Amino acid sequence: MGKRVFIIVCDSMGIGNAPDAELFGDAGTDTLRALDSSGLLEVPTLESLGLFNIEAVDYRKGTAHPLASYARAEERSMGKDSTIGHWEIAGIVSREPLPVFPDGFPEHLVKKLEDAIGRRLVCNLPYSGTDAIRDFGEHHLMTGDLIAYTSADSVFQIAAHESIVPPEELYRICRICRQVLDEDPRTAAGRVIARPFTGLDSAGFRRTSNRHDFSISPPGRTMLDLISGAGLDVISIGKIWDLFAGSGITEAVSTGSNDDGMRAACETAGKDFSGLAFINLVEFDTVYGHRRDIEGYAKAVSAFDSQLEELIGRLREDDLLIITADHGCDPSYTATTDHTRECVPVLVYSRKYPSRDLGKLSTFADIGCTVCDYLGVPFDELDGTSFLSALT
Repeated sequence: MGKRVFIIVCDSMGIGNAPDAELFGDAGTDTLRALDSSGLLEVPTLESLGLFNIEAVDYRKGTAHPLASYARAEERSMGKDSTIGHWEIAGIVSREPLPVFPDGFPEHLVKKLEDAIGRRLVCNLPYSGTDAIRDFGEHHLMTGDLIAYTSADSVFQIAAHESIVPPEELYRICRICRQVLDEDPRTAAGRVIARPFTGLDSAGFRRTSNRHDFSISPPGRTMLDLISGAGLDVISIGKIWDLFAGSGITEAVSTGSNDDGMRAACETAGKDFSGLAFINLVEFDTVYGHRRDIEGYAKAVSAFDSQLEELIGRLREDDLLIITADHGCDPSYTATTDHTRECVPVLVYSRKYPSRDLGKLSTFADIGCTVCDYLGVPFDELDGTSFLSALT
């Protein structure tokens, strides 16, 4: 079999120090530093790879002999959400931000959406998802009106109780909303997100694992398209399929949790394939980052660290493992519950390459270029630069 690359995106695990953080209102934010401050972060595997050797990650002493190459990567795209971050990892720098809706969606658009789906929409404000179902859930149960809300990110989210609107019906509604929003670039939100929930009343409403994202299509070809176009495998694990609208993906594995994602990654490592396995671990962001749960986030990263050790044990001699993130979501930053503009870690492990200090990468897109370079796939149309020669 040919070469294989595994990319794990620890969704929202930023490492602070983004040079333009102040422009996004996020000066001083640092997700990993917040996790370390909890006293609950136990990550011997990440530490051995070189996580604390990365420039400016100075709150723990780095290991004397790291097993991986390491770098901090800056985001060049004008955004700090999962869609933009993953697109940049895959080689596309988004120079124009996706539209956001700080006052909710305009009334004429809401009316158009309601006519298209045949239901009323309530809320229509930037809102915490858990607060939205608490405040509007009982109204939804009585009327069938859907709970629509946004955030500081470019998203249009729809929450519905699974007994009122089954998940498959909610997905159908979201697909219609995706089509309506895409009719005008000014309303083409990065993601339409289905948010099913259960429970009897506002005190007991809970979101389920049946979330589904319907992303806008990438504006150009990504490393996924280039790799699959070259006849290689591109395996999506977690919400990667959603973020790329399926483009360039040859096989998709859905997951309901970080644990599911790592189990699927370990199983995939035992299969014969050539190309890329692209894994997203979304719970760091959705369950802990946005809810500003420092202790829960630290424990979740510690659990991932144990699973990562198992995955590394299953890798082959020619496999390349890259661990990174797509943005920050500092759980200690209480000014908002939204993402934070941060640099991200990049750890690159291979049994055949020695550790290198790769310093600072000027864009996440360097990752996509390096993956293509390693797999022997031309990548001239991607933004960024390959750092493969620095590894070898």
